[in-house]
Amino acid sequence: MVFRLFRKKETTHRALARTRQGWGGGIRSLFEGAALSDEALWEGLEEALIAADVGVDASLGLVNAVRERVRTEGAVDADAVAELFKEEMALLLDPADPSIWDWYDQPDLPVKPFVLLVVGVNGTGKTTSVAKLAHHYGRMGKRVAVGACDTFRAAAIEQVKAWGERLKVDVIAHQQGSDPAAVAFDAYQAASARGADLLILDTAGRLHNKAHLLEELGKVKRVLQRQDAAAPHQTLLVLDATTGHNGLEQARAFQEAPGLDAVFLTKLDGSAKGGIVVAIAQELRLPIVFIGAGEGLDDVALFDTDEFVDALLEDRQPV
Repeated sequence: MVFRLFRKKETTHRALARTRQGWGGGIRSLFEGAALSDEALWEGLEEALIAADVGVDASLGLVNAVRERVRTEGAVDADAVAELFKEEMALLLDPADPSIWDWYDQPDLPVKPFVLLVVGVNGTGKTTSVAKLAHHYGRMGKRVAVGACDTFRAAAIEQVKAWGERLKVDVIAHQQGSDPAAVAFDAYQAASARGADLLILDTAGRLHNKAHLLEELGKVKRVLQRQDAAAPHQTLLVLDATTGHNGLEQARAFQEAPGLDAVFLTKLDGSAKGGIVVAIAQELRLPIVFIGAGEGLDDVALFDTDEFVDALLEDRQPV
């Protein structure tokens, strides 16, 4: 597997530490010593989920589903109810099309260069996430090129160049104010000529002029498709977990751009509201494929539904 060196369980457990302290580990305790027929119990569970940014509709639906299964399956203790809760939450998180994982978790990339377009609001950790992906693909033996398509900010270009030097990754960049589509074109040509396996494009994320931003992203995609009709092969939206539902509102702007495929959720370790993961899956209808938990290059993991719900509800450390 391409990402077999990601320490998924360790990173996921660490990322959810604050959430677990706030409510995750307390889910099981809600059921301990309480009568499962007590209405206040289920209302308390709904309130805990809503407070964790799961979202009202998803919270109510999750509680109702668990409650119905408790009734029909005859669960009588906290451990049994916790397992039902984990199963129902996993159903909310699993992508409608499981083949999404084929793009990110396989021995060989399906095309060369595989083009990964990274989008998101400035300040979400987008460029750092690009560096993390470049680092780990590099550790897998893949040759990576990065296109600095955020030409709006000189600092963004310099940041990509600095990461490139540190990671020994080819960076294709123009001057500040250049046409991002021109950078994308040159980056694709360079990646092809140099035999790169993966081309990651870091794009601008300003939202003061949404129409201009979406037009710019559309132009980048059209230029890429003149080189490869299937490019970009994946478009990854970077979201900051600490912004909660405000981040979801910002993300909806990017959904107007065609071809959004999945989410890289950053700064999950800085949020006590890990329920935002469920809200993303339900409200944006996008699968989360990566989570970030820290500033280090290794502080990233391929998202795993079962490991997420286990880490959320368990107090003990991962093996």
